[in-house]
Amino acid sequence: MFGKRTSFGGNSQPAPARPAPTAMPEFERAGAVSPAEKPAESAEAIETVDKANRDKGYFQTKSSIFNALIDSIDLSQLAAMDQDSAREEIRDIVAEIIALKNFVMSISEQEDLLDDICNDVLGYGPLEPLLARDDIADIMINGSQKCYIEVNGRVKLTNVRFRDDAHLMNVCQRIVSQVGRRVDESSPICDARLPDGSRVNVIAPPLSIDGPALTIRKFKKDKLTLAQLVKFGSISPEGAEVLRILGRVRANVLISGGTGSGKTTLLNCLTAFIDKDERVITCEDSAELQLQQPHVVRLETRPPNLEGEGEITMRELVRNCLRMRPERIIVGEVRGPESFDLLQAMNTGHDGSMGTLHANSPREALSRLESMITMGGFALPSRTIREMIVSSIDVIVQAARLRDGSRRITHITEVLGMEGDVIVTQDVFLYDIMGEDGNGNLIGRHRSTGITKPNFTEKARYFNEEMALVEALERSNVEHNELLR
Repeated sequence: MFGKRTSFGGNSQPAPARPAPTAMPEFERAGAVSPAEKPAESAEAIETVDKANRDKGYFQTKSSIFNALIDSIDLSQLAAMDQDSAREEIRDIVAEIIALKNFVMSISEQEDLLDDICNDVLGYGPLEPLLARDDIADIMINGSQKCYIEVNGRVKLTNVRFRDDAHLMNVCQRIVSQVGRRVDESSPICDARLPDGSRVNVIAPPLSIDGPALTIRKFKKDKLTLAQLVKFGSISPEGAEVLRILGRVRANVLISGGTGSGKTTLLNCLTAFIDKDERVITCEDSAELQLQQPHVVRLETRPPNLEGEGEITMRELVRNCLRMRPERIIVGEVRGPESFDLLQAMNTGHDGSMGTLHANSPREALSRLESMITMGGFALPSRTIREMIVSSIDVIVQAARLRDGSRRITHITEVLGMEGDVIVTQDVFLYDIMGEDGNGNLIGRHRSTGITKPNFTEKARYFNEEMALVEALERSNVEHNELLR
């Protein structure tokens, strides 16, 4: 009755966003672990993900049904179907298997079992419930038995478990293989992305001592806008207006911040104000920027192959995109010698270019930029490098993740020029921390520093944005002075 099926009903259009089904020897449901196997953390620290804890009998039943399912279907045919049709096909076969083997279970138990098996065959197994949630910012898996998530700036332990390290490694292989990459003992570090743009990093044994480590930086389904950043308190309305003008008037912007501070989100927000007729080229290690303009070319680096050949670095991408007639160049993250080429591009007619960089302050961002150019092998005097930085970058926007988990834009700082051998900067907007409330949440306010006509006012005048810029700064000044009274 359950011989290999070679054809299925329903739509047979391919679904590239879904990983190809593969047989795994055994699967675990999110949260499916016996009480004895749970770590000793308190109940308050554990975020429950699935509907109920499962006992070993459930998994024995599931394993038996799953093995029968794999014997009953042709996985290559299943891969050619869309997700809904594949789920319906699996539902029909599982129902037949349950009836044939006389398994006794309620309708709700059967539905849960179907979800488990579909996630294992069509998706990422125990990760599926987490990936479906839009309130999770990060998923951090430390070996097969510990999975943490970040929600609202707070890290929590979940009850998600994998059967063992091999099961976790199998899921990791599924993820990275979709973008033509691999992770194994010979190549134990891999950056990849999910179909929705979420960033993935895998580091496998022997480099990861306690089993594979999988980290996913999730992107929200609904992309954040500057208006939403204002609503969340990340920036004031006046500060958001200044950022809008910076994106609109083709200012060269460097976004600085620590890990998880929201640099990429902010970069996406700024690019929303690029004119639709501009040709934009993005360069990234893992393509995660999601620009809404129609004329966008997305470039992505490539790691070396098994023979150690074929690598395409960020610097090669940036240098090549200069030959592609770009009007704006967006670098996802500046971290090496490509910083020199980006500054050259900013200085040779590609106004409005942007990039992100890891640093804890605008001043530190400038120092890091100089260090990266020096370490890239460019034998240039320090003063020459600084002059290049000053002539290329107009504004540094500093993002920070505060100790209460909130994300704030703490500085909007313009680069003025040189005094001797020192780069001169000027803060236009700042975020002041005033204290904290009874729940440990920080209280603060954004304010203008009193400057009503920064240096980039000339660019704003050229794009008819001067009045809007001056009014936003003056309005913030008035509100700040009233608060001081």
